[in-house]
Amino acid sequence: MAKARDGRLLVERAIGGGTVGAPNGAGARGVPLPARSVTVNLAESPLGWLFSRGFVSRAQYDAGERLRGDYERAALPPSVTMTWDSAPMGSRRGGQAPASNPTGAQIDARRRFDDALAFAGPGFCDILWRVVCAGERMREAESALGWPARGGKLVLGLALDRLVVYYRIG
Repeated sequence: MAKARDGRLLVERAIGGGTVGAPNGAGARGVPLPARSVTVNLAESPLGWLFSRGFVSRAQYDAGERLRGDYERAALPPSVTMTWDSAPMGSRRGGQAPASNPTGAQIDARRRFDDALAFAGPGFCDILWRVVCAGERMREAESALGWPARGGKLVLGLALDRLVVYYRIG
């Protein structure tokens, strides 16, 4: 067992045994599996994970982060709470709330985001949005797109190369 820097205890334990048919907490021959300590970075994005393991270059990572920054600056991610800016107008039964007025920075970020995805092309914008913007892990993105395992890394690399050109990085 190991203590993390913030004082939390981080331990990895075998769940449901190590193999099919083994009793809980036991390996293939009934021998208890040793616990391993791990450090978990909950704030790490899937793109950051790929970068830290050498699957994407620094320029590709920077381009992906620029795309994600534009996505968030444009206020495109789904909101998790109700907007309390203004009350609905209209009858007592409810009505339509006035449309929000985006700021100039949001409009510019939305334009850059749309242009970057258009520049990447129709085959690449899906994987860029899923991994870079929505934060899906590679395995989930590949299965959602109907791609074979480990095929997404190659396509994501090509898509990020196009973003490097679009954002004029490196």
